[in-house]
Amino acid sequence: MSRPLTRTLIDDNPLGGTVQRTVLPSGLRVVTESIPVMRSASVGAWIGVGSRDETPEMSGASHFLEHLLFKGTAKRTAAEISEAVEAVGGESNAYTARDHTCFYERVLADDLPLALDVLGDAVSASLIADRDVEVERGVILEEIASSADDPAEVVHEHFNRALFGDSPIGRDIAGTAESVRAITAEQIRGFYRRHYLPSNLLVCAAGGVDHEEVVKLAREAFAPLQGGTEVPAQRLPSDGVPRLPSLLTVTNEDIEQANLVIGCRTMSRKDERAYALGVLNSVLGGGSSSRLFQSIREERGLAYSVSSSTAHFGGTGSFSVYAGCSPDKAREVRDLVVAEIARVVNDGITEEELRRGKKMYEVGVILAMEDSGSRMEWLGRDETLYGELISVEQDLARNEAVTMAQVRAVAADILSQPMTTAAVGPFDQGEFE
Repeated sequence: MSRPLTRTLIDDNPLGGTVQRTVLPSGLRVVTESIPVMRSASVGAWIGVGSRDETPEMSGASHFLEHLLFKGTAKRTAAEISEAVEAVGGESNAYTARDHTCFYERVLADDLPLALDVLGDAVSASLIADRDVEVERGVILEEIASSADDPAEVVHEHFNRALFGDSPIGRDIAGTAESVRAITAEQIRGFYRRHYLPSNLLVCAAGGVDHEEVVKLAREAFAPLQGGTEVPAQRLPSDGVPRLPSLLTVTNEDIEQANLVIGCRTMSRKDERAYALGVLNSVLGGGSSSRLFQSIREERGLAYSVSSSTAHFGGTGSFSVYAGCSPDKAREVRDLVVAEIARVVNDGITEEELRRGKKMYEVGVILAMEDSGSRMEWLGRDETLYGELISVEQDLARNEAVTMAQVRAVAADILSQPMTTAAVGPFDQGEFE
């Protein structure tokens, strides 16, 4: 039974745009931010399924579908899908994450009807033909092999596996060579039918767009999608993550530079403490003025690259520091990273660092919002992953409200954990024990 159509005005801000949300009777959601002064438009189809929703046997299925949905429909061949958007100078792409899959296009605002027609056709009416599955299987296996040749990618995947184990979050998004070879075309089509439902789909557009027009176009473009109006069951907060992470994983490879990732588990994306952790991340490794960059690169010259980052999922997250250095300096670099983290835990940060950390976040957000693609990404992320739409002003206010006491508490609660180290280079595990 279909539900009634609903419309909501979320935000009408002269500094941003008019944000509106409509839920169609099928359950398909449409969210737009209309900014009349923009001449570009970005539109995305956000599916609430990612590698985190896969069993070990289906590992890589979401990423496989990301490739396949561009391979052709009854209306267009693969070449015609690409040519349609590029003919008007637009960009068409997609990515798979652990929590979702996104297909998006960026065009001039006048070409939005074409972009939505192409996007809807590809996402909702792909043939997923046996021959295309076999072609893309080879492409994906080459992609996995290419990643295996990049030590910087390898060390991040090994860190993730050490931190989260053989849980859905701990597995590679693309799957393994073994899982990709084993998965059948019919299994992929079944995965598509279970997850690509109107109720699990968000169409999001930003820029020089009109909400009512986007709703009309989306209703037509995604009409082939069939399914009930119930969203798939929510994931459990623990999601099978093992109780304790591994503290060390070392991969011996005969390469010129050692690659290191050091870090720990953190909080979920909906935890308000994420803002305080963001400040700590900026202080430790967010730019050339950060403590780690100054200590390891500028003062000692031990590494060319050193930076930190955070990632947040439903129920958990991670903080990590990456460094690339000479193999004979790897142990020293690892120890310096751990010592700098411990110094933040024990001594805190300065008022100036607190101010700078919050300012870096604020400026990063504001600069990104100059682009219709970033605004579409903002809305799509909030609606798909957070289940609510947070305005830029609300987000910046939460960042600005971070106090020194909150930063100290997060450092004590999160960064005081034993650090997990992943290393790739010409050495063995004993060099880090």
